[in-house]
Amino acid sequence: MARPTLRELSLTDADLDFLVSQAAPSAKDPDRLKLLVRQEESFRKALVGNDRVFQQVMNDEEVFVKVSPTLYFEVLLRRSLKELETATHTVERAGRQNIPVFDTREVVDLLTQPEVLLYLAHLLASFTRIHSYTTTVRVRRGIRHRVRFNDMDVDSLVRMSATVDEEQRFALYKRIADVCLFISGVFPDYTFFDYRYPMSGQRRPLTTGRLRRSLEEYESEGRRFYSLAQQHPTAQLLDLAPVFGLLKEHFNSARKPLTFIAAHYLHTRKHMLFAAQVPGT
Repeated sequence: MARPTLRELSLTDADLDFLVSQAAPSAKDPDRLKLLVRQEESFRKALVGNDRVFQQVMNDEEVFVKVSPTLYFEVLLRRSLKELETATHTVERAGRQNIPVFDTREVVDLLTQPEVLLYLAHLLASFTRIHSYTTTVRVRRGIRHRVRFNDMDVDSLVRMSATVDEEQRFALYKRIADVCLFISGVFPDYTFFDYRYPMSGQRRPLTTGRLRRSLEEYESEGRRFYSLAQQHPTAQLLDLAPVFGLLKEHFNSARKPLTFIAAHYLHTRKHMLFAAQVPGT
């Protein structure tokens, strides 16, 4: 039996009902439209990118009662793609400064890859609910310790990936890379203020406990763990290896749509949307 693709898994029945009711309310055969949205990229792009769909998603305070977080973020990503196609530059934050970067062509080229856009929608949706886990790890023969880790904490995820069996490492590699992309894209200010003093820009002294990472270090770690995820056999089974390869090679471009969404569509709502924010935000 063939495994369902990322496209087939990403929309619920409620999502399809919402899309058709907003984008094609007078459709004579709504079930046919729903099938086409699942099967054909052009139909999906047209309906999810519809202006009425975007406006409803932005203005409805109870939108998450009607659609999944994945569809919500796909709508925002498709709108950001439209905006970036006509933009002259993207913006990077360096402390309190906005720096224009003339890289929109690279960002648009990456985001027009359908599987990349869908993956980013799933990535953003995954951060609306953060989980903590407790598991046992083998210290040495006959001795196992219980370890608690959080799937938003890069440090604990890295430590965990070094202790579990190979088949369990894929999910951890993927999550570590996703966290790096999410933080550097949605909360770029955090990477600066956590790493440097806001006024002087000087590096903060190292302390015990959680490691501080600069934006460049998040990018480096993200690339490294997307590479590890890409090489894992599970990536081939799930048809995710090509997506991981693109994110590894174009990590900086991949975080730009996330930054665009956070700045233009989420504003202060991002603290409400993402159940567990990064420390200090």
